[in-house]
Amino acid sequence: MENNDFDSELLQSVTHGELKTDDVISLIKAFLEDDPSSSYSLVIGTDSHEKKYSGKGGSSINLVTAILVHRRGYGGKYFWKKKELSNIHSLREKIYAETFESLAFASTFVPLLKKNLNGESPSYNLEIHIDVGEHGDTRDMIKEVVGMVTGNGFVAKTKPGAYGASSVADRHT
Repeated sequence: MENNDFDSELLQSVTHGELKTDDVISLIKAFLEDDPSSSYSLVIGTDSHEKKYSGKGGSSINLVTAILVHRRGYGGKYFWKKKELSNIHSLREKIYAETFESLAFASTFVPLLKKNLNGESPSYNLEIHIDVGEHGDTRDMIKEVVGMVTGNGFVAKTKPGAYGASSVADRHT
């Protein structure tokens, strides 16, 4: 995705409504700078739900990517964006699509955030939350998708600790 496309991409917020990427970065920066001595987490996670086409027999998935900034012990803010993707035919393809979407978002968003922070704000732990866990149909995929995330230089979290994907993004699918 080109940076210009990313800059004009719209995200949603329960508190602030529809926002451009630059506005989200400004809000996260202000939140981090509000209490520089606190401990922060920045979380990116994607979830999806299948959407059936009536009468056509086809389907697609609605992908929702959430970005959360959490001040430990004091709550946080989150934002999300939606995207529709077709030609997803299996659980494996769905989990890969979610993981790729989180990685694509993180690889563009995080450098923009760092550029805007200029090393002036508190540090934060960055995590990519993946909607897979030890219990259920996705357990055989954990090593694969965690490897994809860590291979791209990010920390991966899976269920039950993957609240960015399994709770927050899921709420908006």
